Amino acid sequence: MAKCLIGIDLGGTTTKMAFLTHEGEITQKWSIPTDISNEGVNIVPNIIKSLKETISKSGYTTDSFIGIGMGTPGAVNIENGTVINAFNLNWTKTQHVRDQIQTALGLPFVLENDANVAALGEFWKGAGEKDTDVIFVTLGTGVGGGVIAGGQLLHGVNGGAGEIGHICVEPNGYQCTCGKRGCLEQYSSATGIVHVAKDMTADFTGKSRLKELFDNHEDVTSKMVVYLADNGDILASRIVDKVAFYLGLALANSANILNPANIIIGGGVSAAGNTLLQPTTRYFQENTLPAVRDSTRLKMSQLGNDAGAIGAASLALRFE
Repeated sequence: MAKCLIGIDLGGTTTKMAFLTHEGEITQKWSIPTDISNEGVNIVPNIIKSLKETISKSGYTTDSFIGIGMGTPGAVNIENGTVINAFNLNWTKTQHVRDQIQTALGLPFVLENDANVAALGEFWKGAGEKDTDVIFVTLGTGVGGGVIAGGQLLHGVNGGAGEIGHICVEPNGYQCTCGKRGCLEQYSSATGIVHVAKDMTADFTGKSRLKELFDNHEDVTSKMVVYLADNGDILASRIVDKVAFYLGLALANSANILNPANIIIGGGVSAAGNTLLQPTTRYFQENTLPAVRDSTRLKMSQLGNDAGAIGAASLALRFE
């Protein structure tokens, strides 16, 4: 019987795990809360405990698996299997993730950036359609990116390739957590959309349900902005259009350099679907070279929340 794969997608609030067949079909998946207290010291031990329990309950042994792949936020050193500066996990010091998990489970282990594993997941089993040139952008609390060129994931000389969220779309714009100003992440992430909405609402004098919500000091989310835009709120529609402009511009700049077959948009904000995709595509086409415009397609991700675990598991195929 062919051995299976284990994929782990570590996030700031939830850690998703899955067992997959050699061909990439999920046979079992589950999640645990990510405990970021005490500088995240419990994160890896909790993953180990959950994996051991689930392997045992499912009737497997470690011999049933080829290996483990994992995606994590932060700056990943692939050779050393370490991660640092994963701020949403409270990991500010170097974490020796591979050594801990490999030793505890006795299986070969590989660590990769979370946006990169989501890109690999869509490339392998989702909207990438096995094209050898694909860009993946994930719109969540932040904006992440992964680039596959010639069938290979690009890392760059210092692991910084694919940082689409830090393309400057507004010179001297909003301050970004990276230290720069005007990064895409500050405009097209879930938090960025709310920031844009606040500023545009302050300058809006017409009638709008969204304006009423802000004026009443209610908590406004990116989902609410998109919902109101869908339902004809003129202010919300203008905000979505502005956000789509920034996203379309950044993706056009990326495509003009790399000319991928597909640019796949995933993450929580991508649930906006055509409300976001249609204006983004329009601005993308306005800012791309004709040759790129004719050959690169924008698509929504197909795998949703499973992309990370599937892509992480694919990393373990190298241990065959």
